[in-house]
Amino acid sequence: MHLLPLVAATFFMVSGGPYAIEDILGGAGFSRAILILLLLPIVWSLPTALMIGELASAIPADGGFYIWVRRALGPFWGYQEGWLSLSASVFDMAIYPAFAVEYLGKFNPALTVGWRGWAWSLTIVALCCIWNLWGAPAVGDGSMWMSLLLLSPFVIFVALGFWHGFTLQPAVQWSGPTSSTALSTAVLVAMWNYMGWDNASTVAQEVHNPQQVYPRAMIVSTVLVTTTYILPLAAMALAGLAVSNFETGDWISAAAQIGGPWLGWAVAAGGVITGVGMFNALVMSYSRLPMAMAEDRMLPRIVACRNRRGVPWVSVILCGLAWALALKLPFEKLITIDIVLYGTSLLLEFVALVVLRLREPGLARPFKAGNLTCACVLGVGPAALMVYALYASRADEVKLGGSSISALLFSLLVALLGPLLYRFATPRAGRSKEIPAAATATE
Repeated sequence: MHLLPLVAATFFMVSGGPYAIEDILGGAGFSRAILILLLLPIVWSLPTALMIGELASAIPADGGFYIWVRRALGPFWGYQEGWLSLSASVFDMAIYPAFAVEYLGKFNPALTVGWRGWAWSLTIVALCCIWNLWGAPAVGDGSMWMSLLLLSPFVIFVALGFWHGFTLQPAVQWSGPTSSTALSTAVLVAMWNYMGWDNASTVAQEVHNPQQVYPRAMIVSTVLVTTTYILPLAAMALAGLAVSNFETGDWISAAAQIGGPWLGWAVAAGGVITGVGMFNALVMSYSRLPMAMAEDRMLPRIVACRNRRGVPWVSVILCGLAWALALKLPFEKLITIDIVLYGTSLLLEFVALVVLRLREPGLARPFKAGNLTCACVLGVGPAALMVYALYASRADEVKLGGSSISALLFSLLVALLGPLLYRFATPRAGRSKEIPAAATATE
């Protein structure tokens, strides 16, 4: 992959467009929602992008963040990094096929009612796994045209919204009634919508000139994601649309009000593309983790098998089966579980950044995220947001069958399975030093 396909794939791994930010607007109002979406990239996304830019350019290996943590902290913590990410994927990946099916149902509810909805979700899982078997370039190129298709209606939406605002000058309701609970929910949803920057690192050896491409891709992707979140909200506010009861899926009605039914249908089609595109890009990312762990003998060796295109086909199939089985799991409060598991793995990556600065000062770093002090400070913002997220979601519960359990306790139990499973791993001695660094990696 070159720069633009990597940017497009990262865009889908993190965002997939303005979809799913509706609850931020409904909980915070226009002014607060835009402020949250402006501040979070500075505190959450930019530090992560800088950390990934340095580590991906210094150690461009398939397996990405798992390799970094294992190299810096040893096989035990590397295994925990892989476990936290893969277990989070079970709760995360089930969302995207369901998301695509939900928007498909906007065209005709009969298409997705009952078992048909599950069948469509399963079809998306199978389609994306087959797509991934053609290799990272195929996924990157597909991400490019899918991102263009889904963003096109929003370009028109933004243009019409600003035009209505400047010509008709409707009353703009920047602020609205909100509560501390709704505001906390808005922040958590925004954090979730800005997660996943490190996922692009797992295909580093399948990226052309990763030492230069990764830092650029992270910065460009951060700007792209932030822009696609904020501009539609600003256009909606200037057009005078009401924010009350704005929930997931309401972009369709907002688009219909501004541009007519045809724009509403185009936005609905974009929702289907978003669900497929996000799942497809994340299959590429997550499937490289079991492969890298298998190469370290932390999983059965067969999981590392690749096809002639370099794709870990056994890992793709196994991950696809796991995600297919999770499609109908009755999990609620998925955002809380995602933030806890993903956030913990992200903090390990910031620790790895600092440890590698101390242990391997001579490691070639084509891109460097400031001096040692800057590297130490980078993780402060994300850590503070994690603490806030844990506090804000302390009352959330997960429904399992007929009973409920605290979402935080459930996340902790899932995380604690990692040290138990590590007892069955037999990591290769000296494997960390075999990973190609920037000075020796091929393009």
